[in-house]
Amino acid sequence: MIPSRRRRFNDAWTAEGYGQVLGAIVEAAGTAPEFPVSETPVFFTRRFVDELAETGAALIRQLDSPNLMAAASHAVPARFSGPNEDPVPQFVQVDFGLVRGADGTLEPRLVELQAFPSLYGLHRMLGEAYRDAFALPASLGVYLGGLDQASYDALIGSAILGGHDPLEVVLMEIEPRRQKTWPDFAITERVWGVRAIDTSAVRRVGRELFYDRDGRLVRIRRIYNRVIPDELDRKGVELPFDYRDDLDVEWAGHPAWYFRISKFSIPWLRHPCVPKTWFLHEIDRLPDDRDRYVLKPLFSFAGGGIIFAPTDADIAAIPEEDRPSYILQERLAFEPVIETPFGPTQAEIRIMYVWTDELRPAVPLIRMGRGKMMGVDHNKGLEWVGASAALIEDGG
Repeated sequence: MIPSRRRRFNDAWTAEGYGQVLGAIVEAAGTAPEFPVSETPVFFTRRFVDELAETGAALIRQLDSPNLMAAASHAVPARFSGPNEDPVPQFVQVDFGLVRGADGTLEPRLVELQAFPSLYGLHRMLGEAYRDAFALPASLGVYLGGLDQASYDALIGSAILGGHDPLEVVLMEIEPRRQKTWPDFAITERVWGVRAIDTSAVRRVGRELFYDRDGRLVRIRRIYNRVIPDELDRKGVELPFDYRDDLDVEWAGHPAWYFRISKFSIPWLRHPCVPKTWFLHEIDRLPDDRDRYVLKPLFSFAGGGIIFAPTDADIAAIPEEDRPSYILQERLAFEPVIETPFGPTQAEIRIMYVWTDELRPAVPLIRMGRGKMMGVDHNKGLEWVGASAALIEDGG
């Protein structure tokens, strides 16, 4: 953290500046976000974010284990397995929280990791929107791994497009215009030319897929997959194809990777930043200090189904055959490290990676909150919380 930056920002903050941030999102996406955007960015030193990005990369590299990948393949439901998978996932997210260590210093802890795309379009511009709206120095960086906006655009474009004409690549989602992530989808089309389409808009002819683009049937050669499997199941959505079919199409994010690199991976990881984690079916009894633990379903999204301080009744309600799909995890006590006019606020830091020819950190995503969790439902009615961006001070 950079206390001097924080104090100066808080003292100079204006509602007009915040309005400019929101206006920049509307200008870039053509619509206002339906999720809260924080009134402030977060200021970090370059050394801190680089170390965090390297820690996340080290965790991802640990997953390159034949035993883990074999076990993870068994965790992929049959309907989400299929051909045309890349040997590595193109998109990986690693989420960290900050806790107070035994010696009083701040230390990162792993919250989750997931092989699934994140808001690469929105976070292309959000950090710069804060910087411009509040007249912050241009030296405050936005990107990771030596990237600037041009090289970031090229890197993300390469991962999404895979060398294809943007007209023949689609961002596939369930009712994309009704998703809170629609601003990211709109920016993705504006920057990389890839249009968001509903799953129901896909047409199959033999082994090929098509979609209607402005009245013309266009071949789909690559799918930028944003369909969350548990939402597909929860809503009972019927796809016009089967993931197991031998289709003549490429995947930018095959759905099987959503399961392979996920909460399922955490019990396998060995690193000081990883909280104690067990598969539920592998423990004989709950710890006595249950308020220090959380029970999590492996394949829910956005914090769905998490139980804090689980009871014997909570465990008994889970059928024995379903318990391999849950983990029991040491609860993280996030430290409120961001001073705001409404009190100290916690931050969850997501390092967004892209994996093409090599694994590269691209940009941080920040979620701020003072509730039980970082999600919107746990921070309703609060100010200076929500989605944010990191501004990075070189030399620190």
